[in-house]
Amino acid sequence: MGINGIGTAGYPVTGYQTKKAERNAESDAAGFGEIVAEKAEQDKTTDYAEKAFEMVGPHAPQEVKDAWMEAAKEVNANGAGIKKNGMMSHISQMMVQRCNKMLRGEADYADILGRTVESAIRATKQALYDLDHPLAPAYRSIEAEQARIKEREFYVSFLEKLEK
Repeated sequence: MGINGIGTAGYPVTGYQTKKAERNAESDAAGFGEIVAEKAEQDKTTDYAEKAFEMVGPHAPQEVKDAWMEAAKEVNANGAGIKKNGMMSHISQMMVQRCNKMLRGEADYADILGRTVESAIRATKQALYDLDHPLAPAYRSIEAEQARIKEREFYVSFLEKLEK
């Protein structure tokens, strides 16, 4: 039996060793530090506010997108609850609206903001109402409550920019 437990008597283990040596040579060429630096650079260029917008307003007009991006920059949050690391901090009201549309069987359930500024205003007002009037009392962690406060702040800013 070979050292690594793969080969047995009469079977050559050289193919495995050759591939292993090739992989080691490749990994030395692109060092760990270089890979980490490249990944960090990709994360910097990823705009999570834009990803969040695409999740709820893929057909919204440019004015709505501009208002969304300005509000996200101003508040340092977005209406979909996506954090800088790409994870969701909580289930936002826009995501709840999206799920409700899906459960009703609407074909374009991802289009929460609609195709006009007026439809985006309606969706944002509904999200604010739902935040202020929950259907049932909820016991949340401090982090989740802080995320909901940030979400409300975002919606207020977004609505102000839409109504201008």
